[in-house]
Amino acid sequence: MNIDDYKTILYCQGEDAWAAEIPAISGCYALMPTREEALAELTRVFKMIAKEYSDEGRPLPADTTEIVHA
Repeated sequence: MNIDDYKTILYCQGEDAWAAEIPAISGCYALMPTREEALAELTRVFKMIAKEYSDEGRPLPADTTEIVHA
């Protein structure tokens, strides 16, 4: 699996703070000053976590995230 197999949530946390996360993977998030930096950092975090899973012989969790509009 790669990052494109997961839903990414991106949101503003104030004037100079953007959060990006992949809810399906515990600990897979980034908080950076810009939207672009948050997405780039999330990619780095995802790769690091994917390597840890691979090194341990475990598959990454499936994405069961649902997008719901209230």
